[in-house]
Amino acid sequence: MSETPPPTPDDLDGLSFAERVQRVVAAIPEGRVTSYGAVAAICGAPRAARGVGAVLNGLAPEEEVPWWRVVNRIGVLSIPAELGRRTLQRTLLVAEGVAFRTENQVEMERHLWPAGDEVD
Repeated sequence: MSETPPPTPDDLDGLSFAERVQRVVAAIPEGRVTSYGAVAAICGAPRAARGVGAVLNGLAPEEEVPWWRVVNRIGVLSIPAELGRRTLQRTLLVAEGVAFRTENQVEMERHLWPAGDEVD
């Protein structure tokens, strides 16, 4: 199955960090997930996983960026449970066919994007 690759450094050149994060997250296909750290690395800032979380947390509701497709490095939904956002994230992922190992841990080996990346 052919899958959309992540943006290249040339695709992200000249964009702010927030714009790079949004561009990368927008490229994650339905039914796939990636980690905050992987997004940061693709953006050229491999140590900025928390910055990725901050960008996604600051998205306006009208922005069409699939924030729910980003999980921590072991596939756990790490969004604070307050206000039901973790429940919403799980609901959106399940609707896309994402399988879970436990209540809050995605089966990364089945759903990781880009395909072929290693799970640590």
